[in-house]
Amino acid sequence: MTRSYHELGTPAERWERAQRHFGRKNYADAARVLASLVEEVPEQSGPRLLLARAYYHSAQLRRAEAECRVLVERHPVEGYARLLLGRTLERQGRDEEARPHLRLAAAMAGEFEDA
Repeated sequence: MTRSYHELGTPAERWERAQRHFGRKNYADAARVLASLVEEVPEQSGPRLLLARAYYHSAQLRRAEAECRVLVERHPVEGYARLLLGRTLERQGRDEEARPHLRLAAAMAGEFEDA
């Protein structure tokens, strides 16, 4: 089986390539590189979080949601993943589902609502 451009290189090289794509706002290519990287190193949260962000910014909201859900399941106190999950759900018009995640993210960031 031949590998695509997005799968070439060591994990470190692909991580750097994905970050460059993301930094240039080339989110779809970043997601392609990161998807293969996450497959290879599923236990690492950094690539998965950047993949979720790339999916979010390229309007692949169901995919962003799926990656965020994996992150918050594995790391319940990962505030940014909660925030991104909430924003992803909001963007899909699922405000009621988004609300608890956004509240938790705000609380983790030290932003408390007035009683």
